[in-house]
Amino acid sequence: MNDGVLRTSRPVTPTTILGKELRELVEAYDNGEVGEDFAQRLRRARDLADGLDPYLDAHTTPESSALQELSRRTQGMDWDSRTVVSGSGPLEQEMLSGHVEGQALKFLAHMTGARRVLEIGMFTGYSALAMAEALPDGGTVVACEVDEFVADFARECFASSPVGHRISVEVGPAMDTLDRLAGESVQFDLVFIDADKTGYLGYYHRLLDTDLLAPGAVIAVDNTLLQGAPYAEPAYRTVNGDAVDAFNSFVTEDARVEQVLLPLRDGVTLIRRVEA
Repeated sequence: MNDGVLRTSRPVTPTTILGKELRELVEAYDNGEVGEDFAQRLRRARDLADGLDPYLDAHTTPESSALQELSRRTQGMDWDSRTVVSGSGPLEQEMLSGHVEGQALKFLAHMTGARRVLEIGMFTGYSALAMAEALPDGGTVVACEVDEFVADFARECFASSPVGHRISVEVGPAMDTLDRLAGESVQFDLVFIDADKTGYLGYYHRLLDTDLLAPGAVIAVDNTLLQGAPYAEPAYRTVNGDAVDAFNSFVTEDARVEQVLLPLRDGVTLIRRVEA
């Protein structure tokens, strides 16, 4: 019987359960209630957090041999020795999109029926190659990368893939490439943004304010949770976190689009223009 009382929903997802456990553990710690029950619940919280990503990985379609080799080569590179290129930032193997996100992008390319894909910020090319694998014959990926060394590294990896020829790498500031493509009346069915975080809003404006997006195009934006920095307490905020928060807020308030922020890896936002 419905008595008209609104009840608070209980947590049912791994992250909300983890949040509840940690809140109550902190409260128990503050109250000095640190016994065996506390230790058991702390271990459960640990297991909830540690087990999630490996479980996702285990139950996602395996990556192709070309993607596996690209990942292996990226992980084996000494990125700390690389000089930072203007317009980029320090490079690290963790910048690789990786198995689960790569398969999600590949799935998205299939779902949208994309033929032309634009990637803003490529790194070693994992996501570009994953999307290229989903394209039909004649499909293309235009990947923007500011670092010549990284671009060459990716090209070498692409050369060993049967679909590597579908990827064209544009080296230089991404905004310059976008302006040139817009001037050439090129349109894209799917756009993936994974570049400098302080540049996200600029790239978004260029896409929405030009004809670069084909009708029904989808924009996917990486790192929109950025290790929790966009919603962290002030003491833990970062410049990049603030930039991503500003981007997320702008998109949320932009009546031209609708969007969904997914807790996939470090956060992926899917955006599409609302048809007038």
